[in-house]
Amino acid sequence: MNKAIVDILKRDSVIAQLADTLEVKPLPVTNDIYIDMLENIISQQLSGRVATTIFNRFLDLFPDRYPNPNHLLKFDDLELRKVGLSGAKTIYLKAMAEFAMNHDLAVDSIQRLPDDEVIKLLTQVKGVGVWTAQMLLIFSLGRNDVFPVDDLAIRQGMAELYHLKSDGKRLRHDLLQISERWAPYRTWGTRLVWAYVNSKKQNAARV
Repeated sequence: MNKAIVDILKRDSVIAQLADTLEVKPLPVTNDIYIDMLENIISQQLSGRVATTIFNRFLDLFPDRYPNPNHLLKFDDLELRKVGLSGAKTIYLKAMAEFAMNHDLAVDSIQRLPDDEVIKLLTQVKGVGVWTAQMLLIFSLGRNDVFPVDDLAIRQGMAELYHLKSDGKRLRHDLLQISERWAPYRTWGTRLVWAYVNSKKQNAARV
């Protein structure tokens, strides 16, 4: 992290301590939003290790390990299920393929959109919620100010780090309020919390 980011994050003593002990590096910008969205859909509600295994098995089904949208749409659902995909995720992956065939997902085009517009665009796809779109913003587009408040690892990690006893809507409110201290670099605070969780549970989250 550069000095400007660290200086902002040090407004929060908890995050400042994490920044002193954990390393979070810049992420490269993707060259393929479609394939990243397929991976994000597969990753929903799974640990990092399990998601990676299933995603690789999924890629192995296709020539050159690339699920061309037209090919994916025609692919037999039962064969997709055999690699560990649920019936719902099979539907969502095909919905993403159809969306990619009918919308401009070029990186240059998507990068011109503000965060909320990217989320609005991608959540048109069946099975893609705000969290899934936020993962694209963070890991594929390198956006600096994203806070996935509904991420399980974030909720658990921050509840522990900040000694929060609230739950439900109150916990959500508390987390959003804490994250405001990190703006405009909430992504970096988020990734430090993930790094903290990963330091305790190796496959809990990407960082």
